[in-house]
Amino acid sequence: MTCVRTDVVIVGGGPVGLLLAAELAGYGVRTVVLEERAQVSERPRATTLHARTAQVLARRGYLPAPALPLSEGSLSTPFHFAGMWGLELTVPAGEPEPLLKRPQASLERYFGERARAAGAQVLRRHRMVGLERGEQSIVVTAEHPAGRDEFEAAYVVGADGARSAVRTLGGISSDATAPTVAAMVGVVRCTGEEVPESGWHRTPRGWAVAKETTEGRWHLRVVDCLRPPADHRLPLGLEEFRRETSRVMGRDIEMDEPRSLSRFSDFSRLARSYRSGRILLVGDAAHVHFPIGAQGLSTGLLDALNLGWKLAFTVRGVAAAGLLDSYDEERRPAAARLLEQVRRQVDLMRPGNTPVSLAELAASTGAAADVGAEVERLALMISGQDAVLPTRSGPPSPWEGRFLHNLELATDEGSVDAIRLLTNGRMTLLRFGSTASDWAPPPWLRGALRVVRATPVAGLPSVAVLLRPDGYVAWSAETVGEVEHIDEAVSAWLTPTCGATTMESTVPVLAAAVPAAV
Repeated sequence: MTCVRTDVVIVGGGPVGLLLAAELAGYGVRTVVLEERAQVSERPRATTLHARTAQVLARRGYLPAPALPLSEGSLSTPFHFAGMWGLELTVPAGEPEPLLKRPQASLERYFGERARAAGAQVLRRHRMVGLERGEQSIVVTAEHPAGRDEFEAAYVVGADGARSAVRTLGGISSDATAPTVAAMVGVVRCTGEEVPESGWHRTPRGWAVAKETTEGRWHLRVVDCLRPPADHRLPLGLEEFRRETSRVMGRDIEMDEPRSLSRFSDFSRLARSYRSGRILLVGDAAHVHFPIGAQGLSTGLLDALNLGWKLAFTVRGVAAAGLLDSYDEERRPAAARLLEQVRRQVDLMRPGNTPVSLAELAASTGAAADVGAEVERLALMISGQDAVLPTRSGPPSPWEGRFLHNLELATDEGSVDAIRLLTNGRMTLLRFGSTASDWAPPPWLRGALRVVRATPVAGLPSVAVLLRPDGYVAWSAETVGEVEHIDEAVSAWLTPTCGATTMESTVPVLAAAVPAAV
């Protein structure tokens, strides 16, 4: 048995784990991914990226930046809440589309390619069987076809799904809610006269969602709200799937040639902490919920995008005290809100509970006087664009924690937009107009922070804005007096520690877009 020494071990090589690996390796962090599966699964799973996830992916170089100059206006696409259509997911022009369709398998391959290109080791057919904590490191034991190996790392991240071994062996407790509905999903060929129409179907027994594939098959999700859920580990056969689909839809649906039949439910789980010392959790290892609203994949990818730069800065010795803890402080409340919102949608979708429209739903919540505002609030919540992060600076500025939408800037180096400013992975200090001084980061910070001088922009703080690599505002200054606190503001995020080295980000600028649906 050999022992491999590295900086970070990620257990789980799905899209969330591989995105995190690409981020870490891009910062020069030695990263190993352990994945039990031999290859990418082609099972039909998540296919949707919501607006805030796409926006941060673009800023980190995983989606193409828009052409300059930026156009004006906005982009919108329709969406639903609890199966009730009427939401308009809207983003400013210059951002990625508000709803991107990318199959999970395609994303997994793409992020894997990016991770390996940045230097991460992705080891398939490696199953974690042991986790041992030490004072300065953690040792992970993994089985593989040739035997066992140990991997000693400063940090271990569990990206290993709902039944996370990292969460269990790491002793991280969680809160769970029992399932209340029985659900099934599968891809079949419908052979009879009764072919399900595409879309949502509500019935007195539950509901079903049907989508025709490019191969002429049907991707069916069926939810029975009246019967107790079966054990999700029980095998699901074609006859049971056909029978339950027909019963819920109220008509006989003939089918054959099944693919990827499985059970699921509205069981939910939320880890009580996303960090336990040198162990961290991302994605389904940290939170599980009913798949309504296509929010699960987006939430997991946002976990990886939030943790990546913070963990990299910590490993490289430039993170301020508490920066890594802010991962839990920012992402766990977001997941808690998501689980509460999903439970509300499930309750609304039970037979007899569903309002006729979103307007009726708004009225039932006391928002009848401003239905439009309530519907807009739901749209921002579903798309993740309502997020405002907790502050770290003292005293915080009004802009801190807000997301800076893409805008064009006239800088000393020419015209550039906010997305392109952040693809190199550093924090960015924007200094505006004649108030821009000669302040420069100390040598140890030059790989983690860059300073850009720009012409003032209407609607932004008039003196300075400090941006995180994910596009959120870390600090801002409206007056020359406030900018005198720049050292204090930067040190709330970046502080040299023993062993810190000059950090040079190696995150490449994107050359091609994430593959489209296949």
